[in-house]
Amino acid sequence: MIKKILIANRGEIAIRIARTIREMGLESLAIYSEEDRFSEHVEACDDSVCLGDDPLKDSYLNMDKIINIAQNNSCDAIHPGYGFLSENYNFARKLLKNKIIFIGPPFEAIRDMGDKIESKKIARKAGVNCIPGNDEVILNEKMAIKIANEVGYPVMIKASSGGGGKGMRIAFNDKDIISGIVSAQNESLSSFGDNRVFIEKYIENPRHIEIQIIADKSGNTVWLGERECSIQRRHQKVIEEAPSSFIDEKLRKEMGEQATMLAKAVGYYSVGTVEYVVSQDKSFYFLEMNTRLQVEHPVTEMTIKKDLVKEMIEVAQGNRLTFKQKDIQIDGWSFEARVCAENPIRNFLPSTGRITKYIAPEDNKGVRVDSGFKEGSLVSMFYDPLIAKIITKGKNRKEALEKMIVSLDSFVISGVETNISFLSSLFRNKKFLKGEINTNFIAKEYPDGYKATTKNIELINSLAINITVAHVLDLSCYNISEKNIINKWCVNLLENVVIIDVISKNKNSILVALGSEKFEVFFNWDKFNGLAKISINNDKIFTLKIKQKDDKYLVEHKGLVFSAIVNNMSTQELLSKLPKKKALGYSNVLKSPMPGRVVKVIVKKGEEVELGSDLVVLDAMKMENILKAEAKVFIDEVLISEGDIVATDQVLVKFKIK
Repeated sequence: MIKKILIANRGEIAIRIARTIREMGLESLAIYSEEDRFSEHVEACDDSVCLGDDPLKDSYLNMDKIINIAQNNSCDAIHPGYGFLSENYNFARKLLKNKIIFIGPPFEAIRDMGDKIESKKIARKAGVNCIPGNDEVILNEKMAIKIANEVGYPVMIKASSGGGGKGMRIAFNDKDIISGIVSAQNESLSSFGDNRVFIEKYIENPRHIEIQIIADKSGNTVWLGERECSIQRRHQKVIEEAPSSFIDEKLRKEMGEQATMLAKAVGYYSVGTVEYVVSQDKSFYFLEMNTRLQVEHPVTEMTIKKDLVKEMIEVAQGNRLTFKQKDIQIDGWSFEARVCAENPIRNFLPSTGRITKYIAPEDNKGVRVDSGFKEGSLVSMFYDPLIAKIITKGKNRKEALEKMIVSLDSFVISGVETNISFLSSLFRNKKFLKGEINTNFIAKEYPDGYKATTKNIELINSLAINITVAHVLDLSCYNISEKNIINKWCVNLLENVVIIDVISKNKNSILVALGSEKFEVFFNWDKFNGLAKISINNDKIFTLKIKQKDDKYLVEHKGLVFSAIVNNMSTQELLSKLPKKKALGYSNVLKSPMPGRVVKVIVKKGEEVELGSDLVVLDAMKMENILKAEAKVFIDEVLISEGDIVATDQVLVKFKIK
């Protein structure tokens, strides 16, 4: 029997695993790098051991060190979570040799399914639908171009190892193949220690659907419904839901049965996920099998009412499943949104630093928040940018979605940039509301990137009213009498100027006018935390994030992010007469937009490069980012080398504009 479990992971997943371990009456041991000494997962466990100074290779990825810690601390088992060593079959095999229980599948299944080339062969043999392609490892560019033309463009270049969207590139022509192969190989080598890639047909505008399975060591295998994971950016999931609004009972059953066939073909036990791409005609093809717990497992837990971590532990210690396929019933609907440290307005650049304010949605009544952060936590450049997962549950899709929108509106994080506003925009998108989604949804709905703005005059006017009320409340020396005194304010926001008349201030509200229409605004503003609860004319209450900074108000609402300035009429008139600032020209230096590691320096001193040319490749938060020339330039000086760690705004390259 298992008594003590080492959690070979960090962050929110380590905390989530520790919670179940405690509920089962078992002990947990956290491991942490020096970088993570004050992280939340260390506090969440019964005991903890430091792995040393190295943030990755010699800490969370050091198999021998982790095994020694387990042995020295009387741990019977290790739970790997996801990422890191969770799909490393050598790790599972070493645990077996050292008589430590691996809370996961047999190493043979991890090995076979972790190799995407081998897994395709096994899947075909098991009778599972597979994507057309070529299973050969790409040896050089010439071979890649030949295979791509045989398969037919567009194609997907895909890393043979790993997952999570890393080591994947789409190619529409021979030029894309040449650049894509190198980038995919580099990213795969960095993430998984394996640079093998292969090519398969890219299914355009598909849905990404995955089937959750669980099997015990006696061969009992059950599939636990599906998850829709089509909302992706750079092949990484952003929003997940269960069930899928696209899948009918017949298709669900076919996909579930094929997932079970594959699991049995590789002698699988424990929790696992079989992923498919599904075309608009509901044809489906095997994509890969994840031999671990998934990031998005909570939406399945919410809709089938089972603790998947608990089930993994039970299977690991040899217990049979206590339920059969007929017992699995989908109850309600669930969404998961991944809150990440990145700036969506700046093309999702990673954001690192110290969290200075952290107010999560209330964790009850169909709302669950899995997080590894709090106020004061450090968001490090060495790890994944995931800060928290918001999971909501409703009796149907509409109710679960409404809970998610409210949760996002009330989630406050300061100190680092986050994608909360972008998530809010996605959940309010008209096509998303209808379930009209596919894996290209973000690219098509935001072709020019996420702008976080609007031209909706009705919404702009509503925001102007609320900002005016905040401004009036903010002016401590401003004393509006109970008499009807008109005070005009000009609100500058979203490239508009809206004139608001403040008529009177009552005990619980302020009466304002926009043109001939009057509005009574009930405004409850927590200035310290930046959250405001607002009701106009006693309509439905909504949430606004509003903070004062210098002479501006920083506002977030319904996926919008902007600054607003409130002036009186005379100030506004004077400002309108000032000359307009001229747009600045291009800088003569390339600065790092984020902290990271230099993967490759593409240019040399004295070289002339064209607009859009690749200059430097940076790795930040486990993703490659290519920095390009914004004009035709002559390279004056290269100040960095491959392998260097760089800071935000550090000068990397100096050049002259041609």
